[in-house]
Amino acid sequence: MEIFFQVVLPVILVFLIGYVVQKWKKVEITSISTIAIYVMTPCLVFRTFYSAELDLQYLYMVIFSVILLVAIILINRIYAKVKGHSQSIESGLILSTAFMNSGNYGAPIILFAYGEIGFAYSVSFLVLQAIIMNFFGVYYAARGKANIRGSVRSVFEMPATYAVIVALILKGLHLELPSNLYQTVDIIADAAIPTVMVILGMQLANIQWTKFEWGHISFGVIIRLIISPLIAYGITLLFPFDPLLAKVLIVSAAMPSAATIVMYAVQFNAKPRLVSAITLVTTIISIFTITILLAILG
Repeated sequence: MEIFFQVVLPVILVFLIGYVVQKWKKVEITSISTIAIYVMTPCLVFRTFYSAELDLQYLYMVIFSVILLVAIILINRIYAKVKGHSQSIESGLILSTAFMNSGNYGAPIILFAYGEIGFAYSVSFLVLQAIIMNFFGVYYAARGKANIRGSVRSVFEMPATYAVIVALILKGLHLELPSNLYQTVDIIADAAIPTVMVILGMQLANIQWTKFEWGHISFGVIIRLIISPLIAYGITLLFPFDPLLAKVLIVSAAMPSAATIVMYAVQFNAKPRLVSAITLVTTIISIFTITILLAILG
């Protein structure tokens, strides 16, 4: 219970504030999300990569992400084939289970649980996941409608992508950002995580509790909250991960479905009701599963 009160509850309360405000005031989320995506998150990403000591652990993180993604996609494809589900249901399940909320849920949980070093790993992982979501998420949401070029273009439309590139160039050339400019970045970066946490609560408030397909939802919950961290644990045994990074990746893999992926499902009509339902249910149940997982990992 101590882990719940010290780590999980503070994060849930911020989500709850966003949820209540949205139910009360019906705020236009798009404007806030735009500021978070185009201003705050790039600053957070830039600060993380600019100040991080990049080593082989980051390469292992990339390999980890690819293996985890492929494993979950294969599980969904096998399940859909055995059950005789349509391609649209298969895509909806993949969207709901292959992409985790490592940003506005995972990052703050890891900050509270593992401190600044763990948080730096978490931000690096969320950038990687954002790139994967923009590529594979678009592909599975728009299956048959979008092409590879469109998916690649969506990655390069992300401001965070350029924040990573600029940070790496400065590090590679051993160039220092002027202190006054860095302070500006630092101030904005500090606002990123609280803002995206409130946005998640607001997004959850817009999901309707109607006509849930509980069979598909149960499968999605099991894959996202149980199978995914088990696969993640197995992957961390295959490579010489730093113990803290291994914990960060396992916890990140246990996060609920990414709220961002709901927008793709709605935009391309890829079972948006199913994707929204799994996102909502996994977020609620994760309150308990994340608490248990943190207690197990220590």
